[in-house]
Amino acid sequence: MKRILALVLALALLATLTTVFADDGFVDGKFTETRHITVEIFNRNNDGGTDPTNNVWTDFIKQGMLEKYNVEVEFVSVGRWTEVDDLNNLLAIGDAPDICYTYSAPTILNYAGMGGVIDLAPYLEEYGDQLGDLKALIGEENLFYDKDPATGTVYMLQGAMPNNGRITTFIRKDWLDKLGLAEPTTTEQFHDALVAFRDNAETLLGADADKMVPYSTSTDIGWRNDLMSISFVPDDVTDETLFVYGYDDRHLLYPNYKEGIRQLNAWYNEGLVWKDFALYSDSTEEDNMMKAGYVGAFMHNWDYPFRNGEDSIAANLVRNVGEDAMYVPIDCFQNDAGITRKFLGSVVGSDRKTFLPATCEEPLAALLYINFISSADTIKYLQTGLEGTNFELTADGAYQILPATGEWVKNSGNNIDYTMTVNGLYLGEATDASTALSYPGIPADIVIQANAYSKTNGRIVKHFNVGTIVAENDVGTSLTSKRDALLTKAVTASVEDFDAEFDAGMADYLASGGQAIIDERIEKLAEVYGIQVEK
Repeated sequence: MKRILALVLALALLATLTTVFADDGFVDGKFTETRHITVEIFNRNNDGGTDPTNNVWTDFIKQGMLEKYNVEVEFVSVGRWTEVDDLNNLLAIGDAPDICYTYSAPTILNYAGMGGVIDLAPYLEEYGDQLGDLKALIGEENLFYDKDPATGTVYMLQGAMPNNGRITTFIRKDWLDKLGLAEPTTTEQFHDALVAFRDNAETLLGADADKMVPYSTSTDIGWRNDLMSISFVPDDVTDETLFVYGYDDRHLLYPNYKEGIRQLNAWYNEGLVWKDFALYSDSTEEDNMMKAGYVGAFMHNWDYPFRNGEDSIAANLVRNVGEDAMYVPIDCFQNDAGITRKFLGSVVGSDRKTFLPATCEEPLAALLYINFISSADTIKYLQTGLEGTNFELTADGAYQILPATGEWVKNSGNNIDYTMTVNGLYLGEATDASTALSYPGIPADIVIQANAYSKTNGRIVKHFNVGTIVAENDVGTSLTSKRDALLTKAVTASVEDFDAEFDAGMADYLASGGQAIIDERIEKLAEVYGIQVEK
């Protein structure tokens, strides 16, 4: 079956190669006859949201592309939370949109290896002068960020993440105040605060004392506890080691990571961690506990409690508990050098990747779409919207985001599902001030501090371009599932069984493709850069 699929995809790719180097219908930066392309868009199934394929934002894009390039655009929805599976299915049957984007590079490279993804290198060389907006966004040199050093192929374009903050720790300031505790600045103080929450449940929650959750997490252990886990990673670890063992974005294989999970296991067995977290596959139950006021602390995306306007965790907490109820950001997990280290993604290369399936018959039109969507003016409109409805301008030029309703609702924060080449506010000099005002009802200083803590002592691992790691192609999704399962089992094990549970899960993870990736990364690093890393 796989060979048949590879043949079908290769034939589809061959059909596109006849127009690689020129398009006679493209004159003076515009097509002489109308072209048609399909574009992927995430469907988040938001309550109160709009049809992601047909709304005021898609109308703006369609009109702009038709006027500028004479290209008709049609949007095709793909499930946000099932994006890899959905894309795999669409690619397998040859029905993927002409422009796709995903967080999963292995998904792209897997199909590229079967001839199912267009090599963009010749198009970038031929039409690079038409991609000025994309170059301005990600940097001209980053058009070829993923160029294979051996074959010269480019199968994906990287997006930008101007604000590359990831995760922040939040704690109930009103609870700390009620118990006479300062905001924690060390791991020990954070633990002591959780113990105090647990032991004073009646004081803090009264008749709801049995609902007390000192610290909450989810089955995405790697993301939701990252700051604590990586605090056990030696500060002098080399970029080369982090590259070899860093293909998992949850840092599972970083040196000494296991000890961070051991600490979480100890907290779980002390009754400090939500005991039922492993029973839920989505965030609804946990979010509801936070909104109701039962959770003392958690780690999450730096802006998580501020999202969704009047339905945010912060807004609900105030309504349900009182004006003083508030989660505040803290920065307390210190490593062996006494630094609250954060491992951050690079501004380019750590977010979504766009690619063109072999079935795309209009690769130039598709690249022009990617360029259009990367324009600073396009991004500004999609992120800010209509003045008076989506935002108000302050005296200093910042954008005060308003809680929009009806057709002007954005289905994703800052409309990032449409700004597929940039994730995060991109408003020039107004960006920082606007970020602080982007969460209606949240004090600007709290937003600024949460964002700052997510990047404090940040480290970006050097980019080593070694070409395709073949071992990663077929195992991305399966390894992610195995990682989440092993971490969940390890955290919920008894203290006595922790090592056995963690080690068994890790052995299965490595045997299922993890070790092959490590080995190939070591080999490629030596081959391309002459750098030796021990296994």
